[in-house]
Amino acid sequence: MELDEDKIDEAALALLSLTLHDNCRAWKQLDWDITNRLHGKGLLSDPVGKSKSVVFTEEGLRQAELALQRLFAKPKD
Repeated sequence: MELDEDKIDEAALALLSLTLHDNCRAWKQLDWDITNRLHGKGLLSDPVGKSKSVVFTEEGLRQAELALQRLFAKPKD
């Protein structure tokens, strides 16, 4: 099976947004390859370092909110 890394990245971005704190920081407990790809796409700060959190870019915050809604929100009755 071939995985769509763009879909994985989108889901990871949405999941990271669930740990959002200080307006733009999230705990970086996801696979490093994923956080590195999100950084490469300009959605997160550089994840390399001793900090246990990453900083969302403005675009990353926008896309995370959209992805969270699209992927995980329950439909309204």
